[in-house]
Amino acid sequence: MPARRRSARFGNVYTLSLLLSILVPVYNERTVVERSLLQVLAAPLPDDMQRELIVVDDCSQDGTYSILERLAEEDSRIRLFRHGVNRGKGAAIRSALEYARGDFCLVQDADLEYDPGDFPKLLRPLLDGHADAVFGSRYLPAAQTRVLPFWHSLINKTLTLISNMFCNLAVTDMETCYKVFRTDILKSIPIRSDRFGFEPEITMKSAKRKLRIYEVPINYHGRTYEEGKKIGWKDGLNALKVILHFWLIDDLYVGRYGRGFLNNLTGTPQYVRWICETIRPHLGDYVLEIGAGIGTLSGRLMSRRFCYYATESDQLYLHALQNRFLRIPNVVVRYLRPDDDGDFSPFAGAVDTVLCLNVLELMEDDAGLLNRIASVLGPGGRLVLLVPGGPGLYGTLDETLGHQRRYSARGLRQLLHKTGFTADSIYEINRVSTLVWRLYGHGLKAKRLNKSLLKVFDKTIWFWRIADRLLPMQGLSLIAVATRQ
Repeated sequence: MPARRRSARFGNVYTLSLLLSILVPVYNERTVVERSLLQVLAAPLPDDMQRELIVVDDCSQDGTYSILERLAEEDSRIRLFRHGVNRGKGAAIRSALEYARGDFCLVQDADLEYDPGDFPKLLRPLLDGHADAVFGSRYLPAAQTRVLPFWHSLINKTLTLISNMFCNLAVTDMETCYKVFRTDILKSIPIRSDRFGFEPEITMKSAKRKLRIYEVPINYHGRTYEEGKKIGWKDGLNALKVILHFWLIDDLYVGRYGRGFLNNLTGTPQYVRWICETIRPHLGDYVLEIGAGIGTLSGRLMSRRFCYYATESDQLYLHALQNRFLRIPNVVVRYLRPDDDGDFSPFAGAVDTVLCLNVLELMEDDAGLLNRIASVLGPGGRLVLLVPGGPGLYGTLDETLGHQRRYSARGLRQLLHKTGFTADSIYEINRVSTLVWRLYGHGLKAKRLNKSLLKVFDKTIWFWRIADRLLPMQGLSLIAVATRQ
């Protein structure tokens, strides 16, 4: 269990004292590892923050592990783990992260290149509530760094430039070791790279997740290759590969946050546009969206509304919504559980339209959710639903997404009538994808759609929108517009 925490300031409020998890990957560093860890243990921390060191020895062969064992026995703040085979820095960070219990996670190499005395300035933007992640830059004007070989510095800066071009950031040092994250956010990001590709991967995914990233200048005492530096030119080529791969692939959330339609929709902007253009004419001035996710649909639907309530029950998605709509005055982000009557009561009489997009099919009691929606709408209030169509299409893809069911137009109309609504219109859309869904979910027994296929579909959506009126099969999705009786 985490150490007992005392009162400390976090953002604009006071909370229990915070815990910093310092993730330390180690490989063959017997000459410097003891001095390095002692510096980390002695480094200043702000606001009476506590620390834990999660050290992962990546199958060192030079006696490093015996030194680490002794240090872990001498100081209970060190938690030591070991890989049976050498897997790389990214794999070691991934292993360490599994055991992190702190409020923040900081990556620390064990080679004495980075100065633990910089911890307070790295943590300050997080403690003030301004940042979700902080990068320590070796290239900001106030940074103090050892002068290193020209080509090594040029490669670092070139990789940073290329990364910035693809992820649309303006960081000065993508390859820096010193990266600090809110732990809940870092644990929700899947880390796939085993070696030094961790740096471009986490930068790209932070950009795609729209995290608030700050940079601060740091001290850097770089080593030469003769002194033990391990990263080489092959890692530079691999960094380019990682940048391109994660620019193309939206692998942004680990499984337990994997409401797949939220992640897939971010990579299909033209499909999202199709849905929004169908829904938008039916919205009033005061809108409540249930299960807004990461705001993919909300961002297109909230304009020209007097008040748009974007609600979520998942804390990570709530955080994403708050970041996205921080400076949008007509959008209010609220916590709401679809299965809790009490969470709906504050909205009674305050909205004229309720949006329930890709949520009803997740509920064990779908009629209960519709009754709760009816309770906040007055007579004549409008409900707009987006649900999966075709009960016969239910398969492994639906199971992966957590769908309890798929709907027929007739069954949905009856359910709406039973819960106090009149279905004004029900649209079947995206007929061509019915064939793909059946192939993947029934024929191949797949658990996810190929993301490259989704991108091809999105690039040709203009054609499929025209063909949708002509194709004979049922639509993959149903959009229902209903009025409160």
